[in-house]
Amino acid sequence: MDIIMPKMGESVNEGTIIKWHKKVGDVVKLDEIIFEISTDKVDTEIPAASAGVLSEILVKEGDTVEVGTVVARIKNSGAENSEIVISKKSSTEKSSQEIQKQISPSGRNDNNLTSNSESSKQNVQGNLIEIAMPKMGESVMEGTIIKWNKKVGDAVKKDEMIFEISTDKVDTEIPSPEAGTLVEILVGEQETVEVGTIVAKLSVGNQVKVQEGNNEENKKEDVHEIKSMHDNFSKPVELHSNEKGIGGGFFSPLVLSIAQKENVSFDELNSIKGTGLEGRVSKKDILTYIERRKTAGVQVQVKVQEKSEERKSISSAITQQVYNAADVEKIPMDNIRQRIMDHMVHSRDTSVHVTGLIEVDMTRIHNFINSKKDEIMKSENAKITYMAFIADAVVKSLKKYPLVNSSIDGNAILQKKFINLGIAVAIEPTGLIVPNIKGAGDKNVIGLAKAIADIANRARTKKLTPDDISNGTFTITNYGVFGTIFGTPIINQPEVAILGVGAAQKKPVVIEVDGSDTIAIRNIMALTLSHDHRLVDGMLGGMFLKNIKEVLENFEGII
Repeated sequence: MDIIMPKMGESVNEGTIIKWHKKVGDVVKLDEIIFEISTDKVDTEIPAASAGVLSEILVKEGDTVEVGTVVARIKNSGAENSEIVISKKSSTEKSSQEIQKQISPSGRNDNNLTSNSESSKQNVQGNLIEIAMPKMGESVMEGTIIKWNKKVGDAVKKDEMIFEISTDKVDTEIPSPEAGTLVEILVGEQETVEVGTIVAKLSVGNQVKVQEGNNEENKKEDVHEIKSMHDNFSKPVELHSNEKGIGGGFFSPLVLSIAQKENVSFDELNSIKGTGLEGRVSKKDILTYIERRKTAGVQVQVKVQEKSEERKSISSAITQQVYNAADVEKIPMDNIRQRIMDHMVHSRDTSVHVTGLIEVDMTRIHNFINSKKDEIMKSENAKITYMAFIADAVVKSLKKYPLVNSSIDGNAILQKKFINLGIAVAIEPTGLIVPNIKGAGDKNVIGLAKAIADIANRARTKKLTPDDISNGTFTITNYGVFGTIFGTPIINQPEVAILGVGAAQKKPVVIEVDGSDTIAIRNIMALTLSHDHRLVDGMLGGMFLKNIKEVLENFEGII
């Protein structure tokens, strides 16, 4: 199998090998890190796409090669051209016989099934490549399958997009590591699993035979066997990640992990109405169930018969809203909205939010933009707006008050020596993402204007890379574009402050002319600074906000 220099972003055309973690002749496990690369976007470690032996290293440490260049080869075990039998029993199911072998009657996992490489033994003959949920950033621990572009039995070309994923950082398409045939899909659409979870299997053999089967009959047989197996399980539930519940429900590794942590029994899991693919229980479903159980109580009817006595139902009185179902439309949250919700709740529960408000006279900048925008567009190919000047004022203020450009790590303050300026971008219909202008401290107003336009365009066309949305140090959110005058934004973790930009309005204000006060019409904008009072107290927050005001109001017409 050829290992190529991966493409780490739309504009990345080459990469440099920093370090080899393996040498020729070494055994390589699936997803084991084999080398590190550096590009102009990101430094990252590259895992093995399949297990085998590293047979060749073609590019030395320190060498730079183009994306797509073969840098090494792994010799796979197994026959290259063996006939592969694909069972269409169900792409997301594992046979009950296999589960029975892997789980003891007591419910314990006797085969150390937490290891992806060990738990996903080949159940078809031939050379299989296991495709895992990729890691799309240092802090990304899980991803959601949005769409499968291929189905079981389809031929797949190398680098052809086979599925799309969504994380709390970025939505992206995942290419195939090799040419072959998709023989198994283990995770369905709209299911969320941890990074490293095997989501599909690809055969690189040339002869593929599709074996037809009766899905419904097979499913019923599996359910019957698994039902009897679960009668011996202890509570809380301890299941294998691919095990099916009563009714054929599939529980993902993430759902099972949450269930075990929160002491949700197998009976309770089966009582949850799933909103995922084919009625499966999603992360959102189980978290909603747990929250209801904690706060208001939930009536759970346990429908499992026992030999000695019938288990009593767990119930408590709850107050329910009464309304006509025809008058209410129930709309499931999309993945982006769920991520935003979780991120905002986390920020609320982490930072001690305090908000300061200041009004800024933007008249000088307003007049400059009106008089110079066409000239700047012609000479610099840049659209000049208020945001470029505000970003410039923020950068200058962060340099003057660097503590605002920090994060908190336990009892330590991590004061950053670089400025990665986040710009919140609204994505239709209900999404929001915060890409960063890397090295914003080295850019002038024109450079910031170009960078803002670039990241906004790539955010809306889904061309952001993981590097674009990681390691931010301060964020600006411009709700003024919708006409909002001012607001109280929530801090983008793990940062300690965020600036909200309101709409500029013409207002009558008192100004001093030749020593006398007079009333004039000026373009006034409200800026709000939400800051984490654990680190940025009122004095520091006030001085930082005042400095932004002074930079903007004292603009001298030179950029």
